[in-house]
Amino acid sequence: MSIPFSLLDLSPVPEGFEAADAIRNTLDLARHAENWGYHRFWLAEHHNMPGIASAATAVLIGLVAQVTTRMRVGAGGIMLPNHAPLTVAEAFGTLATAFPGRIDLGLGRAPGGDGAVIRALRRDPMADSFPQDVVELLDYLGPERPGAAVRALPGEGTNVPVWILGSSLFGAQLAAHLGLPYAFASHFAPSDMERAIAIYRERFRPGPWNDRPQVVIAINVFAADDADQARYLRTSMQLAFAQLRTGVPGKLPRPVHDLDAAIGPQMRRMVDEALKISAVGDAAAIGEQMRALIAAYRPDEVILTGQIHDHQARLRSFQIAADVMASM
Repeated sequence: MSIPFSLLDLSPVPEGFEAADAIRNTLDLARHAENWGYHRFWLAEHHNMPGIASAATAVLIGLVAQVTTRMRVGAGGIMLPNHAPLTVAEAFGTLATAFPGRIDLGLGRAPGGDGAVIRALRRDPMADSFPQDVVELLDYLGPERPGAAVRALPGEGTNVPVWILGSSLFGAQLAAHLGLPYAFASHFAPSDMERAIAIYRERFRPGPWNDRPQVVIAINVFAADDADQARYLRTSMQLAFAQLRTGVPGKLPRPVHDLDAAIGPQMRRMVDEALKISAVGDAAAIGEQMRALIAAYRPDEVILTGQIHDHQARLRSFQIAADVMASM
């Protein structure tokens, strides 16, 4: 049942620390992740969030690629409506030229921020040209086009693998139509996962990028040598999600022993529903939960994530998860 396992990092900024600490932690995590056997290391674009240091995603991808040698590095993802396809092609074409055969480009449709962010990015909130922009981007990264009026240089001919990321049926249908691999954001929006994956697999059209459907699902992981400790570590992400839901995002909170007292049982239920695609506990529990999720959704790959306040505890969590996945 062994399948590739990867890692999604948001470069979290814990309470009591700064963005510089978060970036150092990301680079340290990437070095360890490569040694532990992770297949990919992806970073995600978010804006105007004190607790996330991966806003300039392509820049951070380059830093991670510099401190690793074998692991694939990429975006999970770039929010394409925030950027002109040409600029994305040039950025990732440059990365692929510097680090050949190691760069991935996942594309999302969301803004990665609120209305103020949309305005600051000079976006038209009514525009929705995501499918057309994806096709344009694929053209820029595909075979050389000597006669084209506009070319991505560097970029064309790099054939950077492009993924569609999604948490709804729209992304599944687009990925299937274009014959692209599909990654579902089940780590925070699991409600449509089963249906979206089914639609993607049923409607997939082979093409120059992929000859078969390829599905990745995201799973939150909170692992420790002691199950109670793992549940305690998880409360940081639960608190952060509750803050986001109430419109007051901040740095990644310190964990608490009484989560209900901190956010209330009603918010706790909402948060736990959103984060239900998770594996929590010691190695044995993580293995059992991972096997159940893989059996239920039959992904071709899993990408693990999990925001933990203490960096050393976070390293240990991803190490335990890697050991579990490698033994399956």
